[in-house]
Amino acid sequence: MSLEKAKNHLKKFGAEGRILEFDVSSATVELAAEALHCEPCRIAKTLSFLLADGSPLLVVAAGDAKVDNAKYKARFGVKAKMIPPAEVGALVGHEVGGVCPFGINEGIPVYLDESLKRFPTVFPACGSSSSAIELTVEELEKFSGSPAWVDVCKSRE
Repeated sequence: MSLEKAKNHLKKFGAEGRILEFDVSSATVELAAEALHCEPCRIAKTLSFLLADGSPLLVVAAGDAKVDNAKYKARFGVKAKMIPPAEVGALVGHEVGGVCPFGINEGIPVYLDESLKRFPTVFPACGSSSSAIELTVEELEKFSGSPAWVDVCKSRE
């Protein structure tokens, strides 16, 4: 069902046929990189957070990026608090392992982290724990409906 929601969303952009489905799990950055035969940093992981009012927020970041709590709080005005895994499906519309910025529940803002901009293409999931799609960062921005790029991850120095 979740994969279908992502497919239907990507259909609006003519990209549903580009979804890759695997016989193995791609539920983590490492597993996705293995399934795709790419570096883990090129996996576009979608992190789900709760805002102060209890509403969800998604941040898509490079596979090797880690959230910087000070930067996150400066940007969103609240400490970074991940949605408990058991609540992600209901709040976001996709279960842990397949969370992506496509076909999510209405009204959830999706922000793209600057850590993604160093790659010509990245691989976000597509709603299941065995799917992905290769997108340019421009396509990711367009397809996700992201209102803004953010810098909420630790510097890579």
